[in-house]
Amino acid sequence: MFGFKSGKTNGKTNSTPAAPGVTEQDVLNALARIQDPDLRRDIVSLGFVKDVAIDQGKVSFKIELTTPACPVKGEMERQARENVGRLPGVEHVDVAMTSQVRSIASPAQANLLPGVRNVVAIGSGKGGVGKSTVTANIAIALARTGAKVGLVDADVYGPTIPGLMGLTGTKPMVKEMPDGRTMLVPAEAHDVKVMSIGFFVDDPTQPVIWRGPMVGSGVKQMLGDADWGELDYLLVDMPPGTGDATLTLAQSVRLSGVVIVSQPQDVSLAIALKALKAFQSLKVPVLGVLENMSYFICDDCGKRHDIFSHGGARKVAEQLEVPFLGEIPLSPDICESSDTGVPVVALKPESPQAVTFTDIAKALAAQVSILGFRQRQVIPLRAV
Repeated sequence: MFGFKSGKTNGKTNSTPAAPGVTEQDVLNALARIQDPDLRRDIVSLGFVKDVAIDQGKVSFKIELTTPACPVKGEMERQARENVGRLPGVEHVDVAMTSQVRSIASPAQANLLPGVRNVVAIGSGKGGVGKSTVTANIAIALARTGAKVGLVDADVYGPTIPGLMGLTGTKPMVKEMPDGRTMLVPAEAHDVKVMSIGFFVDDPTQPVIWRGPMVGSGVKQMLGDADWGELDYLLVDMPPGTGDATLTLAQSVRLSGVVIVSQPQDVSLAIALKALKAFQSLKVPVLGVLENMSYFICDDCGKRHDIFSHGGARKVAEQLEVPFLGEIPLSPDICESSDTGVPVVALKPESPQAVTFTDIAKALAAQVSILGFRQRQVIPLRAV
C-alpha cells in the first residue's frame, strides 16, 4: 500500500542467467495482479516495485511503501511471494519490504521544520476527552512500526505530555548549531522525540498565565527552535478549542492534516464538530475522526457496555464524508499505564487496547499517504 514513485518503476534486471522462460516482464505481470485497496490500482503501475533481479531460479525485488505503518504490509508481501512463486521455474522469491515517507510540505515549512515530512495536529473541541493520552499512544505506535516520530505538546495551559511520557521534571538541552544558532534538543521517550511547554515551567503545579500572542509565540518556538532532525511524522497535541495555538500552527506550517478526538455523547460531538469545521476553514485536511471512551468491557462477564452512548463519532464522520479512524475503549489499563509514564502501547503492546491504538495509527498513516498521493496527481510538475 502507498508506494513511493521515484524514477523508474523498477530497477535493472540482473544480467545473470534467468530461470528458463521467466522474464522480468513475467514477474511484473504477476505482481500487477496485486491491487492497492485504497488507491484501487495495481502496485506495478503505482511504482511500488523496484529492483527486479532474476538469478537462475531465484527472483528478488523490492516493494517500497510510503509508510512503514502500512496496514496491509504483511498481506502485500504474502501475495507477492505467492504470485511470483507460481511462475514456472521460480524456486525462491526474495521480497524486501521498505518504505520512504513522502513530505507534504510548503517552502515555509521547509524553513521552519526542514527535516519534518508531515505535521499532524490532534485536536478536540473541549477538554477531558483524552486527547493527550490518545496522541501519546498513537505516537508510540507509529514509532514501533519503524517510523521516525516527534511529539509537540501545544496544550500550553494544561501540558500533560511530560507526565504521560515519563518525562516529568525534564529540561531540554541546548546545543550550538554549525551556523551559530542555538537550538533546543527535544527530550526522548519510547523512541519519540518530545517538546512541551511543561519542560520550561519550574513548578508543574503553577498555572501558565499567558495572553493569546504569547501562546502563539510559544507554539512556534517549540516547532522552529528545536532540532527535530529527520522525522516522518510530527504529532501536535493541540489545546482544546480553536484559539491562538490553532491559528499559529495552521499559519506557520503546512499541516498534513488534523485528527479530531471526541467522546460518543452528543455534547462532545457537537463541540468536536466545531473544531473540525474550524480546521476546514483554515484549509487543513481532516485525516479522520476517532471516538475515545467509546465503550467498556466488563472484566467479570465480558459484556460490552456503551456508557456514554455509542457510534456518534462514526455518524459525524459519515455525514461530513471524512474517514472514521476507530473506537478506543474506556479501560483502566489505559489510565493506569498513562499515570506511570509508560502508555499502554509501550507497556502492554500485545493488549487489546494497544492493538486498537496501533490500528488507528496505521489508519492515520494510510490517510496521510493517500492525501499525498492525490495531491501529487492533481499538482503538475514544474517545468525545468
